[in-house]
Amino acid sequence: MSNTFGTFFKITTFGESHGPALGVIIDNCPPNIAISEEDIQQALDRRKPGQSAITTPRKEADKCEILSGLFEGKTTGTAIAVIVRNENQRSGDYDNIKDIFRPSHADFGYFSKYGIRDYRGGGRSSARETIARVIGGAIAQKVLQKKYPDFSITGFTRSIGADYFEAVDLDFIEQNPLRMADKAAYEKAIKKVEQIRDKGDSIGGTVEIQATGVPVGLGMPVFGKLEAALAQAMMSVPAVKGFEIGDGFALAEKLGSEANDPFVKDKKGLIHSQRNANGGVLGGISTGDPICFRVAIKPTSSISLPQQSVNKRGEVVDLVVKGRHDPILLPRAVPILEGMTALVLLDHMMMDQGQNHCF
Repeated sequence: MSNTFGTFFKITTFGESHGPALGVIIDNCPPNIAISEEDIQQALDRRKPGQSAITTPRKEADKCEILSGLFEGKTTGTAIAVIVRNENQRSGDYDNIKDIFRPSHADFGYFSKYGIRDYRGGGRSSARETIARVIGGAIAQKVLQKKYPDFSITGFTRSIGADYFEAVDLDFIEQNPLRMADKAAYEKAIKKVEQIRDKGDSIGGTVEIQATGVPVGLGMPVFGKLEAALAQAMMSVPAVKGFEIGDGFALAEKLGSEANDPFVKDKKGLIHSQRNANGGVLGGISTGDPICFRVAIKPTSSISLPQQSVNKRGEVVDLVVKGRHDPILLPRAVPILEGMTALVLLDHMMMDQGQNHCF
């Protein structure tokens, strides 16, 4: 199975949920980029478990260790290796499911393909694998910000269940455990999530990602489309089941005269679309408008309510999943999706530089 992502800026990830450590090797990072463990740790702290009462209570510091690729605080252009050690595994919590396929989980597919699976937390299918993506994304963002000083990526919870949140206050996102941007809707939303948690159930929703300061020209026609690369990256994240860029599916309900988004020239003389209906990408190439897309995330499959499933012998069995699990994945998914966005944009920036700016 593939553990490497990217064409120019590459990450190779390794490690299991209940193994000694997880980590990433980053190839082709440009030299002379100032990076510190603190820079990476800020991103990891937004992803780690135990942040609030609505995340898994598993306590992990998720402290990163940079093993190579830096000298005097700057990247050298050689491979960067970073690890995070597991410290709070409770593998015994999974003894009762070692022969049972959990509903809507990766267990059955893994066992059918390989004939073996690490049932302790899911092994490589665990979302704990995303630690490596966050590390790679944090470094990618540092490179992008050096190249494009106005560049930024912001993610937030756009909906929970069927409740869609209209208002967007970017300053509120890191002030609440749901990472919502709608302050007025927060109290009702948090109560709903707490009630679902107390019942032993879970709930899904959508995360919106906005990337600003993205230059014109990233991405390629036909098979190298920027939105296709973003979709692949997002769909590779555990529990993601959908991707929609710009106005997405709503455009399919309109006439061409309604859907078309005219180009205009602003006071600075820059050309951009009037309402960014296409999410900053046309013909597979970035337009300079903000990249804007949404990702659908299913409810956590590991819930503590009694369920039925089958075991390796195909026998119907009753199942109660033990362990420590998130009642909602959205808040911790935000930094993961931000990181994957950075990886895609940096990779395409490097490809663009190689093709169009090498002479």
